[in-house]
Order: sequence, then C-alpha cells, then structure tokens
Amino acid sequence: MNVLPRLVARAPFHGNPLLACLTAGALLTSAVIGAQITGTVVDEKSGEPLPARIYIQGADGNWHFVNPASPQGSAVRYAKTNWVNPKSVEVHTTVSGHPFSAELAPGKYTFTIERGKEYWPLARTIEVKAQNLQLRFPLARWINMEALGWFSGDTHLHRTVEELNNVMLAENLNVAFPLSFWVTTAFTSPGRSGLNMPGGNQAKLVLLDETHAIWPRNTEYEINSFGSKQHTLGALFLLNHRSVLANAVPPWEPAANKAKSEGALLDMDKLDWPFALMLPPVTGAQLYELANNHMWRTEYAFTNYVSLAPPYLHPPYGSRVGTERDWTLYTFGMYYTLLNAGFRCIPSAGTASGVHPVPAGFSRVYVHLPEGFSFEQWTKALAAGRSFVTTGPMLFATVNGRDPGETFRQTEPKATCQIAGSVVSEEPLAFIEVIRDGMPAITITPKNELTPQGARRTEFTADITFDRSGWVAVRCWEERPGERFRWAHTAPWHIELPGKPLRPRKEEKDFLVSRMQFEIQRSSSLLPPQARAEYARALAFYEKLDVQDDSQQVSKQSRPPKNEMDLRYWLENMICDHGFTADEVRMATGLSLDAIEKAQKQYASPNKRSFPARPQSLRVLPYPGGRHPRSGFLEGALNPMRDTKFSVFLPWDERSYVVVDAPEAIWSNLGLTFLAHEHIDTIWTKQGKTLEPLEWNRQPDGSLDFERVLPNGIAFGTKVVPGPDAVRMEAWVRNGTTETLRDLRWQVCMMLKAAAGFHEQTGQNKAMRSPYIACKSNDGRRWIITAWNPTGRLWQNPPVPCIHSDPKFPDCPPGQTVRAHGWISFYEGSELDAELERIENTGWRKAASAP
Repeated sequence: MNVLPRLVARAPFHGNPLLACLTAGALLTSAVIGAQITGTVVDEKSGEPLPARIYIQGADGNWHFVNPASPQGSAVRYAKTNWVNPKSVEVHTTVSGHPFSAELAPGKYTFTIERGKEYWPLARTIEVKAQNLQLRFPLARWINMEALGWFSGDTHLHRTVEELNNVMLAENLNVAFPLSFWVTTAFTSPGRSGLNMPGGNQAKLVLLDETHAIWPRNTEYEINSFGSKQHTLGALFLLNHRSVLANAVPPWEPAANKAKSEGALLDMDKLDWPFALMLPPVTGAQLYELANNHMWRTEYAFTNYVSLAPPYLHPPYGSRVGTERDWTLYTFGMYYTLLNAGFRCIPSAGTASGVHPVPAGFSRVYVHLPEGFSFEQWTKALAAGRSFVTTGPMLFATVNGRDPGETFRQTEPKATCQIAGSVVSEEPLAFIEVIRDGMPAITITPKNELTPQGARRTEFTADITFDRSGWVAVRCWEERPGERFRWAHTAPWHIELPGKPLRPRKEEKDFLVSRMQFEIQRSSSLLPPQARAEYARALAFYEKLDVQDDSQQVSKQSRPPKNEMDLRYWLENMICDHGFTADEVRMATGLSLDAIEKAQKQYASPNKRSFPARPQSLRVLPYPGGRHPRSGFLEGALNPMRDTKFSVFLPWDERSYVVVDAPEAIWSNLGLTFLAHEHIDTIWTKQGKTLEPLEWNRQPDGSLDFERVLPNGIAFGTKVVPGPDAVRMEAWVRNGTTETLRDLRWQVCMMLKAAAGFHEQTGQNKAMRSPYIACKSNDGRRWIITAWNPTGRLWQNPPVPCIHSDPKFPDCPPGQTVRAHGWISFYEGSELDAELERIENTGWRKAASAP
C-alpha cells in the first residue's frame, strides 16, 4: 500500500464542478482486504493516453501515490509541506501516458487528475471495496495553446533532468530550466556547492519531443550565509549558459558578465530579497519573476515579508505582513518601480518545484511563436517580451496590432494606442486592468461568455493616450473557489515620445534609494571592496534619477491650510491618524516638504497617536485627501474631492480605517446632480459651473456635518454621529426648486483600501442582507457592516474595493426635505445573521442620534 501519512491538514481541490460528480461506475462487493486499482488517463476526444498529475486522498486525510502499471510507464512522486504553514501541502504523482496502479484499503478516496493549465481538472470520489478496479479518467481541454502558437516555460525548477523527462510531459510544459547548480554560501563557486543536481547536466539541449525541451545547465546564486554567519542577500538565476561557472559571489557583475557572454539570460528572483535592487543597474538582468515561487496551487504560506514595504507598494499603510493577493500586488509594484526607473525587464515565471509545495509549471510564462516551436526561438522571444505570465487565465493582447515587447517610437507630442485582446479562463474573470506606468488606468468588466469547451471568454478593446514616454501592460484576475484567485499579466509595450522621457514618481525613487542605503549599511562590513563598489554604483544610479513633475497634480488636488490652527489640525489628522508620508501631506496641502518638516517640529507633531484601550466612541475624522482612497478603478474617480469623505477607524486596529463618501453621487430626474470626483459630466459641468470646496463641521462631541447648496437651490447634507459601538448617519435633501424631485437616490461608497484585512479586491468576502452589506476579514473572524434606510441598491465593486448600501429617497416636492438614515458597525464573531438581527433591534433606522 502506497500511503503517505497525514503530515498536515488536507489540501483543497478545485475541480470542474461538472466533472466532479462523475463516478467510477458499478463497484463490486466489499471485503476486508484491499484492492488493486489500475487506471489510465486519456484525452476525452481522441481516447489517446495522456501523461498527467494524480492526487489520491483518503477519507482519513492520508495521501497515496501511484506506480507505473506497465514496463514502459514512469511515475514520479512528489511530497512537500511548507515549513511555515503546515496546511500548505502538495502531494501527487506525475505519470507518463501509460496505465498506473495503486493498492488501496477499503474506503472512499478522492482522485484528482490534472494536466498543466490547459485541461479541465477531473475529480472523482471512488469507493474501494474488495475487488480490483479498472478506472478510466478522460481529460477535456478548455484551450490548446500550442495550436494558437503559444509555448510555456518554467524558469525556476529544482528538479533533475531525469524527473523532468516525466514531469514536463505530465504538465505539458514546453521549456524547463532546472537549476542544476545551486550555491547558497558567499565566495563559493557553483561547481563546489553541495546542493548541485546529480547527473551530467551537460551543456546540451534535451529534446523530449518536437515541442518539449530542457536546458540542463543553469545556476542559482542564492546567498544566505557568509561562512558560518547567517546573512541573507538573495537570489539570481543564470539560465542557458554553457560552462560550469567558476565565479563566486559577491561581487556579482563578473559572474553575470561571464554568463551573458555565453548567451545566458539573467532572471531576478523576488525583488523582496534584501540585495535585489542592486542587480538591475549592476548586472543588467533581463528577466524578473513576476510569477514567483510563493504562488501555489495549495494554501499560501509566506505572510511575513522580508522587507518593510512603503505605502504605495503595500496598502493600507506599509507592512511586513500580507495576504496572497497583497504579495502578488507587492510583486507587481516592485516590477513597475523598476520599469519606471528605466529597466526594461521582461516578466518570467518560476515555481521552485522541488523545494516548495507546488507542481512544476503552476506559474508559467507563455511565449508567442506563430511560426512554430524551437528552443532557440523560444528563448529569443522570451528575451524580447513576446509573452505573458499566468497562474491560470490565458491573456492575449496586442497594442496597435503588435505583440507585447514592442517599442513604439513616435514623432508627435502625443500618442494614442489601441489595445485589443481576449482572455480565456476556467472560472469567470473578476476584472481586467490596463496598467500605464504602474497605475491601473483602465478597468474592464469582463463578459465571461461561454466557449464551446465550457471556458469563459472576454474580448476587449481600449484606447490609451500618452503625453510622455511610458509603458503599458494588461493584467487580469480570475476568482476561484474558497476565496482564492489566479491571474495573468502581459509583458509591457513601450512608448517613446521625443523630449519627454519616462521618469519614476518621487515615492518610487525614494524607495529605491532608501533600500540601497539600508543594504549598504547592513552588509558593507561583510563585503569585499569590489562588491561594496557595486552597491555604491547602484545607489548612485538611483540617486541620479529624475522624477516626474507632479506640480500640476498637487495644484489641482491640494487645499492649503487656512491658518496655523488649521495647519496643525490637518498635520495631526494626516500624519498621526492616517499615517501619511510627507509626500502625501504635500499632495493634500500643497506645502513644500521643507515647510511640512518645519511645521512638524514647530508643533512637535508625533508620527503616531496613543489611544485608550477602551475609547468612549469609535473614531471618526474628515478624510484629508492626498492619498487616493481607491486601490483600483482609478479612472472612475479622478481628482476626488474631500468634501464628502470621512474616515471611520477600526476598533481593533488604530491605523486601519474605511473611507465613506456620503454622498459620492446624487441622481435625480434632473440627471447626475452631484459627483464627488471627476469621472462623467454632472448637470453643472455641462453648464460650465464649478462647485466651491467645502469642509466638514467638526463638533465638540466628535460628530461631523456639512451642508451644500447647489446652483439651482437644491441643498443636501450629511450628519455623522459616532458612538461606542456604531456610527449613525443621517442624509437629507431639501428641494429649493419649483419642481418635484423624483428618482432621488444617493450613491454612498465605503472604500476598504485602508482597512487591513478587508482590502482584498474580490467579491467573495462580501455578504448582502438588505439593507445590510458586510465585508468579512481575511481570517473570517471580523466584519464591517453598513446599511441605509430606505435602501435603493446593494452592490460592491471589487477593483476599488468598496461596498454600497445606497439610499433611495421618496419624491421631494418643492420646499420639502427628505431624509435617510445610515449605520456603520464592526463585529467580531461568526454569527453574522444574529448580529444583523441585533442591529435591527437597536432601532437605528429612525434617527441619527448616538446609539
């Protein structure tokens, strides 16, 4: 019996629900002895045998392997448990296209069969009794990438060439770069490492067939010790070189130059490694693992990052802790920062299968070869960026009819690019984003139309205009069961405009400089002079970067303080309460960085406020602007005004808060009557009328209120009253016109970007029970709840992310006032419906007084 004891909790399986209900057919009578299970995996259409990956888990949680059932067959067992999270488990067998067998005791077993990315997973529950079983597992394709001219690769593998002869075909992975040489100690040449793969690992291409190739000679430098002293630098992969490298590191440049002279590609592992940002200016590394070895089929593990991330890379406010999606966005943001600094790195994908609990090719890069496959052309196209990386969806996109990796050199001062493409995915997409210079510029709602194979397809087009040099890429997000997700991301296209070079944002330059300064301070005492010089060169490069001129944006969005008292209040509000950086304070106030620093010293403003363990009321403050309250769909809220926005801080986390826009918009029979940002025309912008900025009235009891009178005499306002357990709100509209206002409704947006644990860009953590809408924390233990009465619409927008319980008012005759009442509260527990019943019994719908 081939049994792996239950080392960890069960791993989740997400198969096609249409296939999961299949059974093995008639089963024979039971007995006390076990049974021999023989199975074959076949293509559903042709009936031809297929190599595949097989999982077998018993009802007791134990895992089981399979063996070849014929002399021609092969089977490779894989069992990995993450050392941080014991629930991160990967236990499977990859089999060749031949029959396999397993001896199983009586009981129920889940068989899950997968083959790379392009076939539907097949899950069956099999009851084993006394007699032997012959099982047949037909796999169906949902897409054929080779037929479309796309060929996949994994640039980070810790599997032997012998294993890969089996594994690559089972995963339908076209190109593999096993890191046959792996050195982890400084000043040690790869040939002397004790971690190298067994076998010859010759500089000779291994062709499994016409479309599957292995290059065996690749090296990973992953330095985490200097002799007996633990001191982590990080990793760099040298792919496709010819000789056994004799270079020890640090310094890094000689090894990089030697490998590049042999035609190697330099692939940067996670930029979160301490030393990683030294690599681009010193080594000229061409690739960056956008899909890296922390992204798995099984449960995510590495919630603690190596480095402290600035707020722009890791909302809510910068942290070393994050979720799987946080890590993914952090990885993206580091890549975007490099692109904006002028490094035209190409995204790659690597799993580190062999070390981590992940199948080979779970993350993979697809390269476009419309003329057919060859290893040489594949590596050239990868280096040119004719590619996308994915953990699931298949993303095809062009700009002006050209593949990713293209550079468009323009002669005019502006350039408009036409983006076109499609996404095909197993599960419905959540949204698609066009990324310009690192920021989500266009959000596309997917159509998710069914393909003949049962997959989901969305075709899209978009136009984007550049008034300075920059780059553009496309990414998409696919929701998966169990609040998981998968994604795809193209390589970038570059646009060059005369006399208008690409420049990073100031916050990006500051991050690059500070990371290098910190690393020099941390590591210099261990480095030889040549290596210290590399760090100094990298720091000098980043320090010389020119940054974007954002003065026009500051002028448009900022509100200078009215007086010293006003300045002191807003400094404390921004820095102590909202955790703003000096640059964000500048964006909100228009003050220079020197003036901000001087004012902080003058008022002795702390960077953080202290609070009692049991505050009398929830903390409610006007939102200061300066930091965009959205993560995505930014084009739907250009230049947001702060007039209507207030922050409610979470009771269990003094630095986390939601931003409520009350109202974000007002609609009536007159049209769009008010909008708290620039997005589409209101009845006033169509007339060329500008609304004067307002501020919240801050009352001694901690409540807030405001009133605005529109040019036609309509007045509206909001009152916000914090209490110990909830915030109550009252919204009102007074009709100052001569006609009845009809179809009067507000859009009230609760934005979750700054609420740690609630800021996932997903729809899976929301619950709707009219008039309530609630958002669940990542750990499932806490909820943010809001409601309005009377309610017009409950909805959410994952890219923002935000939740809405939008009030709808009765018709309002001339001279009359109509009102709605709102609620915000926070709940710790698992009985959401009982909590909503308790809230309902408070009578909040009737008045805005404190609870």
